Amino acid sequence: MKDLFGQAILDYQQGQYTEDLKTETSISEEDVLPLPYLFRDYAQMPLLEQQALQMARGRVLDVGCGAGSHALYLQNERGLEVTAIDLSAKAIEVCQLRGIRSARVQNVLDTSEKYDTLLLLMNGAGMCGRLKKMPAFFAHLKTLLNEGGQILTDSSDIIYMFDQNPDGSYDVPLYGDYYGELEYTVKYKGKREKPFNWLYVDYNTLQNVAHAVGLQCELVAQGEHYDYLARLF
Repeated sequence: MKDLFGQAILDYQQGQYTEDLKTETSISEEDVLPLPYLFRDYAQMPLLEQQALQMARGRVLDVGCGAGSHALYLQNERGLEVTAIDLSAKAIEVCQLRGIRSARVQNVLDTSEKYDTLLLLMNGAGMCGRLKKMPAFFAHLKTLLNEGGQILTDSSDIIYMFDQNPDGSYDVPLYGDYYGELEYTVKYKGKREKPFNWLYVDYNTLQNVAHAVGLQCELVAQGEHYDYLARLF
């Protein structure tokens, strides 16, 4: 893996910002992900993210932290004990350069420490990649919760991206077992990452997975673009 995402945010952090990331999926054309957006402060964040950050409490694990904007807010503005983890070594370097005190390269599936809040934002509910992997993924997350702990995560129901028939059904060309299963590709400065699996999951499906592994699930808020914030506990 080239870690183009990590390289891009490291370039931005080091003042070498010359172009943005480009992304595409198996069901959508190329789009631009502006690097400054990954360094947004609290006021620039979507309302769902702001709400999640206000709900975070106790000892927090920010999973898939990227440039660390969520962890930085929780550490500096809310005074919480936050650990930021990501698979990208360059992303973690950026987190450390930005002043996050506890940031490390780590897969959440290799984590065993206990936390009061697990934070999985920016479609974090789908980082397991495929629907069939969700039960084992969330069963593991459950083992990381202290008594009374919570998982705060968001995703989107992308059924709107498909054509709807007069009878209300949708024409969905399945690439996998579920319409939210995509292949995601990152491009940066003329280089192209190998496609990886990503998952957008509707709330009812997330709720069913949560119940299957013994977690309660509540819909906290819905956004304007078929997105939502959920709390599992």
